[in-house]
Amino acid sequence: MATTRLQDRDPREVPEVVSRKGHSTNLVGLPTALLASDSFNRSGTPIQLAGVREANHGLFEMLDRADDIDHAAAMFTAYMEVVFGLHPEQRGRSGAAGDGRRRYRSSYGRLVRGWAYDSNGPEGAVMKGWVESRFGLFPTFHKQPLLRFSSEAWTLYVEEKMGSRFHNNAIFSQLDLVYEFAQWTLSRFRADPEELTLYRGVNDFDEHPIIERIDRRTVILRLNNLVSFSSQRDIASWFGSYILEAQVPACKIAFFNALLPQTPLTGEGEYLVIGGDYRVRATYF
Repeated sequence: MATTRLQDRDPREVPEVVSRKGHSTNLVGLPTALLASDSFNRSGTPIQLAGVREANHGLFEMLDRADDIDHAAAMFTAYMEVVFGLHPEQRGRSGAAGDGRRRYRSSYGRLVRGWAYDSNGPEGAVMKGWVESRFGLFPTFHKQPLLRFSSEAWTLYVEEKMGSRFHNNAIFSQLDLVYEFAQWTLSRFRADPEELTLYRGVNDFDEHPIIERIDRRTVILRLNNLVSFSSQRDIASWFGSYILEAQVPACKIAFFNALLPQTPLTGEGEYLVIGGDYRVRATYF
């Protein structure tokens, strides 16, 4: 199968899923088209998921007393274990018939580890589904480009994101708290919390439709609704010959490696970024 180079992609060839961007509603109080735009990324506008901090005000009051990022991570982990029964000693050990079997409870940690192993696996589909639900953004890739809502690829994505094995423990609510904790951590412990320079390595542009070409090296890409970046250019080069350099607003950081040391991603300096249209500089490593 032929791959697409930067100079070969026609930005007018925009498939249905990409052209529609996302749902008309979301939980951040902004039009999805605005949230997905390159203009939003450069505006520095903060966002919050509606009601998450208010419903968990005790957690964020406790976090305000944290001495450092490790202390905050320990507090957050303990809170999640209590609220969602994630600690082994707190998990139900009996089934409906009282037969002593342990019940499986889905957890944010399991999803992050699954994403690290394969972002196109079932765990990745659930996380993309969470972004779709909360931020209104459609995914553009899952195992293959998602070009049409009526396609077999889209049907498979929907089946995996709705799989019952990951939806038995308020998993989207868990991810809501992970996102808000990431936002709290960035604002509390980063000297410049507004944006980060991040890198992504790619071999072609089949996964990232080009929306507009600014100049020979600069384009606006439609990134998947959840996508991995690295804070280190050298690490990004391990994953492809083209290096995409983007200025990512902090409000679009959903997770990063230093956030919860006990739940790491595979790559050092890895960030999970909410997608949309990004102005990137593409260079050949």
